[in-house]
Formats: sequence, C-alpha cells, structure tokens
Amino acid sequence: QVQVVESGGGLVQPGGSLRLSCAASGFTFGVYDMTWYRRAPGKERELVASITTVGSSTRYADSVKGRFTISRDNGKYTVYLQMDSLKPEDTAVYYCNIRTTVLGPNYWGQGTQVTVSS
Repeated sequence: QVQVVESGGGLVQPGGSLRLSCAASGFTFGVYDMTWYRRAPGKERELVASITTVGSSTRYADSVKGRFTISRDNGKYTVYLQMDSLKPEDTAVYYCNIRTTVLGPNYWGQGTQVTVSS
C-alpha cells in the first residue's frame, strides 16, 4: 500500500526557516520524481520544487528560487524542503506529490500547514 506522509510544518516569523519532510513507501516499481506543491487560501495550487530520483535534477518556482532547497535521501523515497528567508506569502498548505513515471500515476500526502506571521 502506497503511503505519502509530510511533516515539519508550523508557525514561523518572517525571515525564519522551516524544514519539511516527506516519507513515501509502498512503491513496487520505483519513483520518477518527488515534488512539493502548495495551496494558499483563495489561490490555485502551485508547484514549489521538484527533484527526480535519477540524476537529482531539480526545478523551482521563481517565487522561491534562492530561498528554498529541495533534496532527497539516496536509496530512500524521502524528500526534504528547506525553506529559508520565509515570507508571509509563503503561508500555505504544502503537499508532497510522488510520480512513479513521467505520465503518473500521482500519489499525494495529506498536507502540512506552514504559516509565516509575526
């Protein structure tokens, strides 16, 4: 059974840091990439950062480049999102998405709330 579990969200002041984790398990044939998305109140879901399991190719939303870093554990389906210099506009529910191939299927975690506020 596939499981995708996020952790690490919370309340942080502007300029602070948080590290999100996503642990995935139950994949029989491997994973193509692991991606963090977020959805802020009243906004569409947006891709934040993604990393492939072969070659560790990464990509980021322009809004987080230079502040967020995505990484993964070699040999494990675990992905991290280090978030630095957080801004109030980073407030959102952050979701982990796993694709087993470039065409899917997609697996989602339950989400973790990140709130940036003074």
